[in-house]
Amino acid sequence: MPLVESGGAPSNTEAPAVDKATAKAHWAKTSSLMLLVLGIWFFFSFVVHIFAPSLNSIRILGFPFGFYMAAQGSLIVFVVALFWFGKRQNQIDEEFGVQED
Repeated sequence: MPLVESGGAPSNTEAPAVDKATAKAHWAKTSSLMLLVLGIWFFFSFVVHIFAPSLNSIRILGFPFGFYMAAQGSLIVFVVALFWFGKRQNQIDEEFGVQED
């Protein structure tokens, strides 16, 4: 079925057909990337916070290091991880020829 563009006319651009082996390899790379990002998320969400009280003896700019890592460091890592995930997922999609325009 042709896609309809904003003007209402049908378009001949459809999603490229991908064979099962390529789709399986694409999903393997995508799922391993997803698990890696979830592991990073888990580490900075739970493990860093567990050790925050013991890190409070170190001070950076007057703030306890444990507080800084728990309150600010985790958020910075989350934002960086989101952008990295998006960039890496686009690279995987381009590798398998299923990228978006």
